[in-house]
Amino acid sequence: MRLQRSIVKHRVAILASIEHSLSNGRIESMNTKIRLLTRIAFGFTSPDALIALAMLSLGGHRLSTSGKN
Repeated sequence: MRLQRSIVKHRVAILASIEHSLSNGRIESMNTKIRLLTRIAFGFTSPDALIALAMLSLGGHRLSTSGKN
């Protein structure tokens, strides 16, 4: 009964997300990665280190290991 009420209440949004192929999967993935980075960064002296770690890990930039830029 509870599931049915929830589906009826959100029917329009559910159908729109199916029709337009929308999903919040990428956002949830990003949130999970940020939570993991926050645990890794526990004990850092400033939030700037966590922000830098998040930008490095999730910002799309890759460091070169060949020594060339």
